[in-house]
Amino acid sequence: MNQFAALYKHIEPSEDAVDHPTLRALLGRRDLGLRLVGDEAELDDGALDQPLRWVHSSDLVDPTPFLADDLTLLTTGSQFTDDDADEYVARLAARGILGLGFGTGVRRPQVPDRLIDACARASIPLFEVPYDTPFIAIARAHAEAIAAQTYARRTWALDAQRALAVAALRPRGLESTLTELARRLEHWVGMFDATGLLVHEHPHEALHPDDLAGLTARATELITRGGQAGQSLTLGTDSFTLFTLGRTGHLRGVIAIGTASLDAEARAVVTSVIAMAGLALEQNEQLDRSRRRLRSQVLASLLLDDPTLARRVLGSVPPAPIVIAIADADAPADAIADWWERRRADHGTAVFGGMSDAGITMVVSAEDVGLFDELAERFGIRLGVSGPVGYGAFSRAHAQAAAALRHAVGRGAGDSSGVRAVRYADTVATSILSTLVTDDARLVAESRLAPMRADGRELEASLRTWLQHDARFESAAAELGIHRHTLRSRVTQASRLLDTDLSTFPARAELWALLQASPAS
Repeated sequence: MNQFAALYKHIEPSEDAVDHPTLRALLGRRDLGLRLVGDEAELDDGALDQPLRWVHSSDLVDPTPFLADDLTLLTTGSQFTDDDADEYVARLAARGILGLGFGTGVRRPQVPDRLIDACARASIPLFEVPYDTPFIAIARAHAEAIAAQTYARRTWALDAQRALAVAALRPRGLESTLTELARRLEHWVGMFDATGLLVHEHPHEALHPDDLAGLTARATELITRGGQAGQSLTLGTDSFTLFTLGRTGHLRGVIAIGTASLDAEARAVVTSVIAMAGLALEQNEQLDRSRRRLRSQVLASLLLDDPTLARRVLGSVPPAPIVIAIADADAPADAIADWWERRRADHGTAVFGGMSDAGITMVVSAEDVGLFDELAERFGIRLGVSGPVGYGAFSRAHAQAAAALRHAVGRGAGDSSGVRAVRYADTVATSILSTLVTDDARLVAESRLAPMRADGRELEASLRTWLQHDARFESAAAELGIHRHTLRSRVTQASRLLDTDLSTFPARAELWALLQASPAS
């Protein structure tokens, strides 16, 4: 019994509970008078409890071509002698027969010893069918058990649907529905939000921490992948089934159930809950869209460096000094919003967010600036982060964050090092020229430098070294390992190719800017 089954073992079966169609259920029917031959302890574990699809009778020497899976066979033994018993049972074992019933008093007065030994070796349950019990009665009894179970499962599904509908009307409808689902399935049920965080479970704290970590990782993987999916997962001795919530490319979470085995009725109930949860989350999303529009309007007022409207609408804003971060517009906005909401609920973090032309804009108190590093790492995104300011300089801080984001994207394209929060102060500390490097500047630089580059790389390398030595020929030539007259000749040649007088400082400054905008390939 796994940990989830143990949680529910105290539940008493209902009065209308029915036996599962198994060989044990048949043997338990007193009206049939069936008797297990041999000791059950010598059989494989659960040999009498396998789901039994049908009961068939045959006196063919080899009935296996005509048998279905998960079947119990009935025979009178007229088709084989004691010497043939081993081969007969071997054929049945290879076919996967779940049990063999031997009718006594028709051909033989008792079950042959050779047949008993052969079934014991093959671990096939062997039972005696008394003369007064027709084979057809056994088949009919099993058919009635199948019908009763089918009716019971359909009744269970109908009752479960009613209970789930009532649960959905409670104040916390989605959580109540998932709790009711767990009770009806008698298995653990949990829901992960768009960030991969477990936000509801029943029974509470029933999972081992290692299992929870494994489930969280798989749920996050499904959400990140973005496609609708159902998936089974085994962790230790326990199995789980995971279902995504939401539409492809816009997943809202994952529901996990502590079992990998669901029959048709249970799956139908789970499907209805998935649909119900998806609808509830879509309704919440509509409210979220309205809130996002409101926050964007509030953000527009903050960009006028006036927090009055924000305080009136929001009630409170992050205390100054504040720090602003901007993420790309294609970052997972819903998941980011859920992450901030969790921070607010669990830690009381004051945060405001909205969408601006620059991207997803987030505002926190300066003391919480470290959260932006955690956010960037959690979602694998780039952020531009401003310096600390008061609300009277909000627009300036917003411009700083936007500039830092452009710098992060420019440096981190195709490089994992770009997946981080870049401070504006760090970008300023590098070089003022780096802020001037744009696509247009690169095109201009490549065009202006093309005549010199057509002459080879040696000329450009010499010019770079000469400029780094403040146009001093002696020290630059020493580093290059050439004579100063050779270097002077190369500078003269570059001046002619670039049609620029490099004897003047403005010309040298412009050349240095061109070289920075278009590094040598």
